[in-house]
Amino acid sequence: MTNKLKINSFHVDYFLLFICSSLIVIGYVMVVSASLHLGEKVLGNVMHYPLRQLLHIAVGIVSAVCIINIPLAWWEKLGPWMFIAGLALLVIVLIPGVGVKVNGSVRWVSLGGLRIQISEIVKFISVIYMAGYVTRHQEDIQNSTYGLVKPLMLFSVACFLLLLEPDFGSAVVILSIAMGIMYLSGARLWQFLILIAVVSVLGMLLVYFSPYRWARVTGFINPWADAQNTGFQLVQALISFGRGEIFGVGLGSGIQKLFYLPEAHTDFLFSVLAEELGLVGVLVVISLFTLLIWQAFVIALKAEQAEQKFAAFVAYGLGIWFGFQALVNMGVNMGVLPTKGLTLPLMSYGGGSMIIMCSAMALLFRVHSETVEKMKGTPKGRAKWHSA
Repeated sequence: MTNKLKINSFHVDYFLLFICSSLIVIGYVMVVSASLHLGEKVLGNVMHYPLRQLLHIAVGIVSAVCIINIPLAWWEKLGPWMFIAGLALLVIVLIPGVGVKVNGSVRWVSLGGLRIQISEIVKFISVIYMAGYVTRHQEDIQNSTYGLVKPLMLFSVACFLLLLEPDFGSAVVILSIAMGIMYLSGARLWQFLILIAVVSVLGMLLVYFSPYRWARVTGFINPWADAQNTGFQLVQALISFGRGEIFGVGLGSGIQKLFYLPEAHTDFLFSVLAEELGLVGVLVVISLFTLLIWQAFVIALKAEQAEQKFAAFVAYGLGIWFGFQALVNMGVNMGVLPTKGLTLPLMSYGGGSMIIMCSAMALLFRVHSETVEKMKGTPKGRAKWHSA
């Protein structure tokens, strides 16, 4: 299906490259459209956000090039230590004066002018750690309840720290990654369903006993009842979708982004796209994410066939992560899920998000390359540019 290029025995999946590039380009165009007025009003520089996002993408590509050259065996060995480092970062961000507070949440640290959201790093680490865990303990997961629960004890610590920020959305994402990988590794269905039920009940209790989360849920159920307060974001997002109709009002011609729709260039970028590019633009983006998830699972299946267990579970985990986060972000924008602060992968404005997402995609490319190398039996080492 795809043409591939071998560079030092590296096999490039051009179909996957096309999907990623398309999402980044469309996302950048929409970030420019959604942020020009904001840069002018807030900072007196109309190009502030477009130039910053271009820098984010450039740094993300550099990071991806570095990640793509690291063998998967290294990640497998470092997985447990990386998870411990991730927990340490979640503690560090909570230290007064270290973490950057935005909209009441302390989720970021500032490095060289870039704000890095620690939860994004933890998501990346979670995929690697869980892939390594199920590779080492697949038999225990399939035959023992303790084998299923054991890794979730560590993840519960990470979730607790995330809730202190607070970042409920990221806690849900890393739990989904962990549970999804365990299910695909062969966990018994009845145990898995009980686990989902327990986690769901705990999640509902957290929502019910947290006033601001409960306000989000009630605002989601009937946003028009309090359209100027709890339902404001959702009402403005729904207006964006309504104005877009089939073909949109035209790129750059949307009005909801003009200080009506909060976080238009970040969490609600999809609503700006819906208004300006209409149903056609929405379907294109949904199709690209669908293809991305499909390709991730295709790569994972091929890795399984090549007896590359760790590589397979990494690809599954990345597919689950991107799919679940994109689903939640688009669901929130369309009013089918309560508001959550999750970015649209590879598209929303943000330095930390873009860098980590590009790094995650590089890891998927690495899985593909090592799988092809294993299946073809080509010798490792340096090679000239040539088609494979």
